[in-house]
Amino acid sequence: MSKVIVVGGGAAGMMAAIAAAQNGHQVELLEKNEKLGKKLFITGKGRCNLTNAGDMDTLFASVVENPRFLYSAFYGFSNEQTMAFFEERGLKLKTERGDRVFPYSDHSSDVIRVLSGELERLGVSVLLHSEVKEVCAKDGRFLEVLLQNGRAIPGDACIVATGGRSYPSTGSTGDGYRFARTLGHPVTECIPSLVPLEVKEWYAKELQGLSLRNVNVCVLDGKKKLYEEFGEMLFTHFGVSGPVILSASSIIGKSLRKKELTLKIDLKPALSAEQMDQRILREFEKNRNKQFKNAAESLFPAKLRPVMLELSQIPPEKKVHEISRAERRHFAGLIKDFRMTLTGLRGFSEAIITKGGVSVKAVDPKTMESRRVKGLYFAGEILDLDALTGGFNLQIAWSTGYMAGSSIEKTDPQKRDKKTV
Repeated sequence: MSKVIVVGGGAAGMMAAIAAAQNGHQVELLEKNEKLGKKLFITGKGRCNLTNAGDMDTLFASVVENPRFLYSAFYGFSNEQTMAFFEERGLKLKTERGDRVFPYSDHSSDVIRVLSGELERLGVSVLLHSEVKEVCAKDGRFLEVLLQNGRAIPGDACIVATGGRSYPSTGSTGDGYRFARTLGHPVTECIPSLVPLEVKEWYAKELQGLSLRNVNVCVLDGKKKLYEEFGEMLFTHFGVSGPVILSASSIIGKSLRKKELTLKIDLKPALSAEQMDQRILREFEKNRNKQFKNAAESLFPAKLRPVMLELSQIPPEKKVHEISRAERRHFAGLIKDFRMTLTGLRGFSEAIITKGGVSVKAVDPKTMESRRVKGLYFAGEILDLDALTGGFNLQIAWSTGYMAGSSIEKTDPQKRDKKTV
């Protein structure tokens, strides 16, 4: 039996601890918070979108950074195995739009309960309020973990699953990056991802709280298209958010850190430009003697109407039958091509995940073991891996955690002691 220390009691850490214990190791799980799964508790607005039921091609296509690195991990512990893991332990699941998988109860606490129960059943020693100060190695091999209170915990192997920097209030403060750097691992630039975006225009604040469904969103760098998606978005006091915007942030985040980009929204993607013009023409014919501001009521939600009227540059009191063909077509074009200037990302406190982390070049993809330090493993968000919304990021956590925990070889403690003398 070998002693395995897992640093971090989130999704990846708990799965790593379970896998290691199943493999016959003595496992200690260290968590600096007062309870396990603090970030897991708030994921999916408290409902916990724990994986995605799509096929393997969908999984890989949804990973933004380093998808090829995850080949062994995704096949070693797939989304189907994730679902089976929870269902076999009594958690009923359901699949919603976009193949998103949730607990049937809609309570993330039920996911944590299953994991906690399995840790207890397997005899994993869980140490809460245990903040790690340093992960120590000697002669290229993991030696011990040093806690903030000065206690040293030696072990045969260590799995670092401390998460990234998103939602720092849950304990994700980037500690793991410091541990990794100290032990000679390169860490790529870390930026917020799956995060709302800030815009320049005055009318963003006017639209605060407005949710748009079935719109087509496109992000442009000049004329170059960086991202395009159909779905739902939301306006906020600082800019834009919602599913398609969060996914956009993971694709365009690095570019947006360097320059402003253009957000182009097609408010009526089901209609071509010609059909849109015809729709407005019918509306105008029906209300030809009304003022323009009263004739466009049926085209937009109430909050959007005054903004669209102002941007149309058509005087609001102008009678509909006086509006020129050019003015009408400009108005139709505005509906099909509503633009805002993206100026930046919101901070880590609003980000679902972190883009960047421990370079995967320094990690063996088949085991999650460090290529620099024997007996040291990484799992979850600490790695330079991230994906779109829809349960894919949690699947990365389950897969890498399982691979790390199940890859640790059994070591004779006496042999370990000889190596560290």
